[in-house]
Amino acid sequence: MSDTQVKQQNTAAYYGQAVASFAVALAAMALGILNLDVDVWVRAFLGLGLLYLTTSAFTLAKVVRDREEAGQIVNRVDQARLEKLLADHDPFQKL
Repeated sequence: MSDTQVKQQNTAAYYGQAVASFAVALAAMALGILNLDVDVWVRAFLGLGLLYLTTSAFTLAKVVRDREEAGQIVNRVDQARLEKLLADHDPFQKL
């Protein structure tokens, strides 16, 4: 069985850019909602919508990540089974 594992990791700059982009987008939306010339109830509704959208985005990202990780585990198990079959196979064995 092969011991090489390809682990994809993001750089610190990529991580920082993603966090900064999220913070700027969230702050801009919150500032926009606060500066609207509407009733408090409308602002509260839009704020709850923003909160719901934000939590849904985090949940979706987690689900996608978990599905990808589960697929990698299944692929590793399948690869190990194939390698074991190939290692145990003797083409010169008499039937």
